[in-house]
Amino acid sequence: MAVVLPNRMLAVSSIAHPWARDANGVPVPPDPNLLPPPRDARPGATSEQPDGTWSLRLDPATWPVAPGDVVHDENSDTWTVTTARLHAVPGCPAADYVQATATLNPPKVP
Repeated sequence: MAVVLPNRMLAVSSIAHPWARDANGVPVPPDPNLLPPPRDARPGATSEQPDGTWSLRLDPATWPVAPGDVVHDENSDTWTVTTARLHAVPGCPAADYVQATATLNPPKVP
């Protein structure tokens, strides 16, 4: 297993989960232009994958992270999280991290 070292400072804006529902019971996402302020920036890593998605490694202090949350970096890049998972290493909390898959906003055009 490879160690992924931090390459930027990342902060998370968490939207309300679960989303409100309309009269038909369909989830209604909040306005993407009205995100809450991001939480404190912490060291993290990002890498673009061959399929165009991004792999993010976040500090475990950013947990909880859920699909739809937005990750910000110091260069004003943002990603929308599609999946997130907390990896906790028993007996070694220094190795804990959050693994997330995300899409860059706006996506790169080939």
